[in-house]
Amino acid sequence: MMIKKAVKELRKFAEDQKLLDKRVLVLFSGGKDSSLALYLLTEAGLDVSALTFFHRWSWKETLNWAMKFTKKLGVEHYLVDITEGLLREAVGRKGPACINCKKVMIWNARWFALNNGFDVLAKGDNANDKIIGALLDQCEGDIRLCEIPRIGLPFIRPLIKYTAEEVEALADKAGIKPYRMYEHARRRQWREGCPLQYIDKERTVTPELMDLAYRVNYEISKIARRMKVRMSVRVPSFEIMCWDCDEEALNEVRKVVSQFEEGRE
Repeated sequence: MMIKKAVKELRKFAEDQKLLDKRVLVLFSGGKDSSLALYLLTEAGLDVSALTFFHRWSWKETLNWAMKFTKKLGVEHYLVDITEGLLREAVGRKGPACINCKKVMIWNARWFALNNGFDVLAKGDNANDKIIGALLDQCEGDIRLCEIPRIGLPFIRPLIKYTAEEVEALADKAGIKPYRMYEHARRRQWREGCPLQYIDKERTVTPELMDLAYRVNYEISKIARRMKVRMSVRVPSFEIMCWDCDEEALNEVRKVVSQFEEGRE
């Protein structure tokens, strides 16, 4: 019933905002939030397509899950490689690379939408994602739909009035179970991304550090998935971060980390 209510409310909002005859492009990472946003928009009857950005250090497993999810929904799914843009924006700047990656994605999304006939962009932001002063939080009127002059297209955020806990419950009701890498992430709630977020702050980003962040954390994710704990490693400090780890898990991670440390000497 909870899902039906969310779909009904979104449908009513889309009707009121005259969005039903618009083409909507969802920025789709394959995570829980963007998956739920895509699902609700599709169920509400909007003309929806998905756009997924990836780069050389993206998790292949989550990308494969995302492709299967859109196929199941019957949604057109575009994949765009942003490796070159990310290297151009991130290398030589202080880590982590996330803020530069987001910049590359938002402007690539604008370019892609405008050049392929889309009228509206969509994001999976929830109420916990709001940051004072951020571009999408300077909306006039209902924050679910923002006119952004700098972008040239409006953004719809179907989850922005739901908390992270409510999004979790809705995703469970919808049967949405994204592939988990069992990363530590930046919050205790499931919030995975890519290994580049684990480059140490204030370290200058290099392609070598990007490669190291991927290789170390891919090996760590194997242990984390097997032991059902969440862990990641910062580089180049090799700081181990873990939720709910016991000594057995930590010992396994330390062995892997020591091999990478020796390889850098």
